[in-house]
Amino acid sequence: MIRAFLVTFITFAYIVVLGPPYLIYGLISGDNRPLYNIGKRGARMAVWLAGAHLEVHGHDKIPTGRAVVFMANHQSNCDPPAIVAVLPPVVIMAKKEFFRVPILGRGMKACGFIPVNRRNREQAFEAVERGVAALKAGRSFLVYPEGTRSPDGRLQRFKRGVFIMAIKAGAPVVPISISGGRKIMPKGKFVMRPGLVRITFHEPVSTEGLTIEDRQLVIDRVREAILSGLEENEWPLDERKAGDRE
Repeated sequence: MIRAFLVTFITFAYIVVLGPPYLIYGLISGDNRPLYNIGKRGARMAVWLAGAHLEVHGHDKIPTGRAVVFMANHQSNCDPPAIVAVLPPVVIMAKKEFFRVPILGRGMKACGFIPVNRRNREQAFEAVERGVAALKAGRSFLVYPEGTRSPDGRLQRFKRGVFIMAIKAGAPVVPISISGGRKIMPKGKFVMRPGLVRITFHEPVSTEGLTIEDRQLVIDRVREAILSGLEENEWPLDERKAGDRE
């Protein structure tokens, strides 16, 4: 618990001290890349403070020269900073509550991150359409197809919205397996334990020429890839790999 308090305090101090000047710079210059970069450095710092050692595989599988949708399983609050620390610049779809955090929320909006209200279907569809527009404009995304953190570290069912977004934009999907995150930060517990987080990038799944009716095909391929990079105790108790529905 002491480590958790320390990491939280230092991370928020980092945001409070560096966030405002970079937000102002972005507002004046119209260039929010420095803001994103200090956010990425903050993510690396938080991962290091948490005692998480990152082991990355398949980074060379990331396509270059085009926008992609990175889709990862979600085991703990350790996942987002760990992935952001090793990804090229991305837009993130995050639950709307994060955008209410002072300074952090402003920074997320400035960087083009998209809030998602999972309880409001209309707003969720609006977020998907905004995502499609951003992808077509050349911006890559990081999303969590499970929609929320797993309560037990096991892979959950996938939501359809992020797959519809990728198909509409014709963007390839890069599946990412995150293994070990729950051991560092279990959901529902304010505790951090040092440990290994293994991040595995898989071969891109093409959506070119597909329609929304083909979404289950993409879901199955992405799920199969993510499962292949997880430990057996991170597999769903129900091992069926198809049939995901909202």
